[in-house]
Amino acid sequence: MKTTRWAWSLAGVLAGAAGLATSYLTANALSIRESPVVAVAEDVIRLTPGSVAEAAIDVLGHRDKPVLVGVILLLSVGLFALVGRLSRRSTWAPTLVLLALALTGALAVLLPKGTANGSDALPVAVGFVTWLLALTLLTSPLRTADAAGPAADATSPTDPGDRPQPAGLPDSSRRGFLVGAATMAGAVAVVGVLGRLVGAGRREVERIRGLLRLPGVTAPDVPPRALIGTEEVTPWLTRADDFYRIDTAISVPVIDPTEWQVRIHGMVDREVVVTFDELNAFEKTEAWVTLNCVSNVVGGTLIGNAWWSGVRLATLLAEAGVRPGADAVLQTSDDGWTCATPIEALTDDRDAMLALAMNGKPLPIEHGFPVRTIVPGLYGYVSATKWVVDLEVTRFADVQAYWTTKGWGERGPVKMSSRIDVPGSGAELEPGEVVVAGVAWAQHTGIAGVEVSVDGGPWEAGEIADPGTVDTWVQWRALVELEPGDHVLQVRATDKDGLVQTGVERDVLPDGATGWDSVDVSVSA
Repeated sequence: MKTTRWAWSLAGVLAGAAGLATSYLTANALSIRESPVVAVAEDVIRLTPGSVAEAAIDVLGHRDKPVLVGVILLLSVGLFALVGRLSRRSTWAPTLVLLALALTGALAVLLPKGTANGSDALPVAVGFVTWLLALTLLTSPLRTADAAGPAADATSPTDPGDRPQPAGLPDSSRRGFLVGAATMAGAVAVVGVLGRLVGAGRREVERIRGLLRLPGVTAPDVPPRALIGTEEVTPWLTRADDFYRIDTAISVPVIDPTEWQVRIHGMVDREVVVTFDELNAFEKTEAWVTLNCVSNVVGGTLIGNAWWSGVRLATLLAEAGVRPGADAVLQTSDDGWTCATPIEALTDDRDAMLALAMNGKPLPIEHGFPVRTIVPGLYGYVSATKWVVDLEVTRFADVQAYWTTKGWGERGPVKMSSRIDVPGSGAELEPGEVVVAGVAWAQHTGIAGVEVSVDGGPWEAGEIADPGTVDTWVQWRALVELEPGDHVLQVRATDKDGLVQTGVERDVLPDGATGWDSVDVSVSA
């Protein structure tokens, strides 16, 4: 043996450290809260039985989380050392191990979110590529040594037969490996420090966010009448962690509220600039509002309902004084994204607001902290601007917004729709009476009723909950008799203006999908 196990192990460990460092730097650079190691640790906490977690807290106290991260890093070191040793005999075996580690990290990052956002997995991808490149660079001199055979300058004292005995790496290979290892270790240290510096801004904003006090903001209190009583149906309140997220920002804006302001200008009597403290001092409005993405297909999940708190846009626009002829407000995000919103939707009796809180707490950074726009009844692409910093009162004819330049409709009112949550498609059921349940919405109009059809037969009326607002979804349920065999269940809604949901199937482009949601079920004999 012309090379030693320690050298191959060290190569694996340094390559692994390089991958972890670059993934950490990438996560902080993109303002992604969870690096892969942190995500794995949080999943371990999430999956740990309560009794085990309590025992760990009793023993370790506040050091439980640092200890957990340390254990994960130690296990990673062992796996990276194994990868290095495997590299001596094979190229595919270490690649498979590293791929398994990368997939574990990606799943830890993506699965708890409930939505697969590709940018959240980018740090894992960067780390995986770094692993492969660093491992190749570090093991190259080791492979050269193995291929060269016994080196004349790498012999031990002769044995009784005066035959030279290999004694580790040849001098030239040793020097090459040690230089490469030292360079890699230095690079890991530099990247790690950069990761800390890059992430410092977000950590400081998170600290400020945690200390914020928002007068007039209350915790959500789910109306009992909003619940239909079927456990499997989608919860009335969508937690912030479960709320769908759609934006064009690769790097999420991280804004210190002390530096935030919104400018209201354009077709107004006077330009108004409002700071965060000034906005926070206004009287607050609070409302349950369901947000719906225009890309939500029939039966899709790009929709959520939350308790929003903020300042009515009508108040701020009145202070600026809107001039006659204006019919739109061009909203601009800190990341440059724009949308044009009908001005009547911002000034009528709906609770269109600059929101500061979601479900009773300051907005999460990913959902627009410190301030975003909420407009009931409109799809998000024409209304829901996160990290909003500019409001220009204008005319639709004079502006172009981000998505409308790509073929989407101009005004974007939310279309009535309904969804079956229970039973799920492909469910196997017992014959007899079956509960069918889900949610329906016709924002800023309200749902008056929901009906269910079996196999294209007559529509049977279900019951709906009464949330006391027209700006949210409603839970619904119906009872149907099912005989043995395969069946198709469909749902349609009727709004409070008497309009029946259309069954005509249309794609999401240009202004929202239409059609009836359906599920296939099998009833046993």
